[in-house]
Amino acid sequence: MKHSIGKWVLPAYSALALLILMIPIGYTFVYSFNDSLKSNIVWRSFTFDKWLNVCNVQNGAVCEAFGNSIFIAVVSTVAATTLGTMIAIAMVRYRFKFRSQLSLFLFLPMATPEVVLGAGLAAQFLSIGVPKDMTTIILAHTMFSISFVVVAVKARVATLDPALEEAGRDLYGSALQVFLRITFPLLLPGILAAALLSFALSFDDFIITNFNSGSVSTFPKYIWISAARGIPAEANVVASAVFILALVIVVTVQVSGAARAKRLAKMN
Repeated sequence: MKHSIGKWVLPAYSALALLILMIPIGYTFVYSFNDSLKSNIVWRSFTFDKWLNVCNVQNGAVCEAFGNSIFIAVVSTVAATTLGTMIAIAMVRYRFKFRSQLSLFLFLPMATPEVVLGAGLAAQFLSIGVPKDMTTIILAHTMFSISFVVVAVKARVATLDPALEEAGRDLYGSALQVFLRITFPLLLPGILAAALLSFALSFDDFIITNFNSGSVSTFPKYIWISAARGIPAEANVVASAVFILALVIVVTVQVSGAARAKRLAKMN
């Protein structure tokens, strides 16, 4: 009897938790079809117009903010992933002075509250006379994303078998050839995972961005400013499209991974 109760309670609890988490997403998706005017708090009528004219003249700021967020996330992700990967390889493969202290410093941005980190960066930019614009946002996002990249890639580097690289060198491969043909392909899953995490952190960030953005508008910042009068339906359209795209990517990866595993099982 106890086993039977536990068998149903856990799935029911999981379904309830998932339902609660999906309520804000469902609200955003439904109200992206609202024929709203200045406010998007009260439901008026169903329309596809917001999806078909998301970047209209009246609400062109939504697309501008979204484009800024995408650009900032892409640039900071490339910079953070490149620097973080090099740091991760150096920390695992080489022994150098202050290595343990560097490891501690890399974890500090992850443990520091974002409001402290954002205020500290803003004060630093102000003290050296750097104007707050898109460049300061990219620098700030790159700085706090590097730690997450190092952690993700470092775990991948630690699992690599050095014998594979030694075999490449034994076959007269240069250091660059060994890295490009052996090390990098083996590290690629970890690097891609770190890049996706870095992109998500940058695109979603509001606190650090708000401290260091000046007059530049990003999508989270636009949502926060618009929340007082009801987030425009166009912003809900963009948010819904991002969620649907992410869902499609996740499902595609899972399905392809399951199909690959099934093929490998048949081969064995």
